[in-house]
Amino acid sequence: MKKILIATDNYLPRRDGITRFLTEIIPRLEKRFEIRIVCPDYGETPASPATTKIATYPILLGDYRPAKLAYGAVKRAVLEADVVFSQTIGPIGALAILAASREKKKVVAFTHSIEWELFPKAIENRFIKRHMVPLSKKLASYLLNKCSLLIVPSQNIADKLTWEGIHSEKAIVHLGVDSGKFKPAVSKPFAKKKLGLPTDGIIIGYHGRLSREKDLFTLLRGFIRMRRKHKNVHLLVVGEGIKDVKERLSKEGVKLVGVQKDVVPWLQAMDIYCLTSLTETTSLSVLEAMSCSLPVISTPVGFVKDYIKEGKNGMLIEKENPFLLAKKIEELFLDQLLRDRMGRNARKKVEKSFDWNTTVGKIEKIFEKMR
Repeated sequence: MKKILIATDNYLPRRDGITRFLTEIIPRLEKRFEIRIVCPDYGETPASPATTKIATYPILLGDYRPAKLAYGAVKRAVLEADVVFSQTIGPIGALAILAASREKKKVVAFTHSIEWELFPKAIENRFIKRHMVPLSKKLASYLLNKCSLLIVPSQNIADKLTWEGIHSEKAIVHLGVDSGKFKPAVSKPFAKKKLGLPTDGIIIGYHGRLSREKDLFTLLRGFIRMRRKHKNVHLLVVGEGIKDVKERLSKEGVKLVGVQKDVVPWLQAMDIYCLTSLTETTSLSVLEAMSCSLPVISTPVGFVKDYIKEGKNGMLIEKENPFLLAKKIEELFLDQLLRDRMGRNARKKVEKSFDWNTTVGKIEKIFEKMR
């Protein structure tokens, strides 16, 4: 049985898109491969698969606590593997790629984010931010060019990486959604009532990390403009993150419920889903919202601009434009038939194009070809 080492700087108990991706694919991959993980020590993790935990530095970069540079521990894990499957180019992902390259091991990297877009937007310090773009771009190019193959979520992401001088072979693999789990509410009023949410008017929602690159302040400003005209509009935010982001979101009409182990009931209680992010690749949270038959308003980031069709299964707005966001929200607020039609089309798109079994099947074929 081929041994796969998953090297990641994001894992349980931290909750984010990479963690959700891994918790979906690992049980499926374990049926055909021997899986081991090397990850930061954020706390308790599942007993299986076997995990090497790396201590973290007592600092925060945005909402992220980096692992220490433990090359020896990472190298030992790499030596036991046939294929290294990197999720990040943070300390663990970067060291795993370097160790695998030196030991002539095959390396597959999944592109969950465009690092030189993500890092500067996630950091508040202007001096650091100014220097992060060229530095992170050079580091990403250096590391990703050492990989045997890059898995990307869409052709436009593949083209972007090639344009930036990253010439490793690329394979397109879409993320998936468990549409049997992420499904629309039988009764929207009951879904709201069950969670103690207002049953009058509509609920605008977001779920994910409360980090700077998500630009939740644009969402807040758009919501406030709407609420001036329509008092029965409410904003529901599901997730955890940076303290000052949470504090600024604490306004009248906004409900912050933190991280939820099961986000489905909260999605089912929403009427409109909004993503005002400055950078994404696929956005698993948007796909999950669409699977729950929610009309989505999103910035045109990454693969999102390809699978959201304007006016059919969602709406696209330019970045950092709360005025246009408020206008789009109001359009949906005033037209329930439009909300319902977009929501149905959104779910159909997910059911047709995004399935975890298809995702894992393609990844398995990639691993099998690695010699």
